Amino acid sequence: MRVFVTGASGFVGSSVTRQLIAAGSQVVGLARSDKSAAAIEANGGSVVRGEIGDLDLLAGAAREADAVIHTAFIHDFSNYKAAADADKAAIDAIGNALSGSGKPFIVTAGVGVTPKGPLRTEEDPTNANIGRMSEVAGLAFAAEGVKAMAMRLPPSVHGPHDHGFVASLIRIAREKGNSAYVGEGSNRWPAVWRDDAAHAFVLALEKGVAGSRYHAVGDEGVPFRDIASVIGRKLGVPVISVTPEEAPARFGWMGHFAQFDVASSSALTQSRLGWRPEGPGLLEDMEHGTYFEPQTSAA
Repeated sequence: MRVFVTGASGFVGSSVTRQLIAAGSQVVGLARSDKSAAAIEANGGSVVRGEIGDLDLLAGAAREADAVIHTAFIHDFSNYKAAADADKAAIDAIGNALSGSGKPFIVTAGVGVTPKGPLRTEEDPTNANIGRMSEVAGLAFAAEGVKAMAMRLPPSVHGPHDHGFVASLIRIAREKGNSAYVGEGSNRWPAVWRDDAAHAFVLALEKGVAGSRYHAVGDEGVPFRDIASVIGRKLGVPVISVTPEEAPARFGWMGHFAQFDVASSSALTQSRLGWRPEGPGLLEDMEHGTYFEPQTSAA
């Protein structure tokens, strides 16, 4: 199978690429730089040069592939609307190119796209009031003859060289001289080991059903206070509580995410895909992984 992967050099996409190739697929990865291209080739993939905004190029690569996995996203939270709009435009270009083909098309979303609830599941619909509409845009193509599916990821996809939310919290704690949570810190973040998340994409490609939502979730909900406590202890700085009003100044663009309470289940995904999270949980990874080692760049 020839699989076109956007974001193939990224944190999740690079693991997806390696696992697809290990399973016998060919991967064509989108690369916007020499560094990205080298990373994709080092993982065994071939490269198509371009950016997520090159819609004709995306459409052409999708037509030539047997399946598409879309993991790319412009992580500019200071201009989130523009990033979300670019994401939707890319999904529409790929979906239209695949229309009527029956080919698999997996888009990446987040568990936070669902309405509030005590434990979010794969059956929960997308909240129409969110800014990023990748799931809605992608699943719409299930009615257009595309095997369209959505893979929802938790706020923390963790592992070596993670440069996402947890790494940002550590950086902020270093800068401020303390590690903070909001209020009582009882809000919960689900999490997943990076390679487990990638394996969920591979299984969805093999076994998934058009129109389905899947949850790549290992830890259902880690209290944010526990995350802040590990950071404080590992850095040797105080752990403090800030009010919701103080959160934006304290966390910057992460002020909203620091208050996420999005505990989520993957029970249906495990049952339907035969997927099992096997890697360490988030707190274990923070304790024994690479988060507090000197940071180096990686694909």
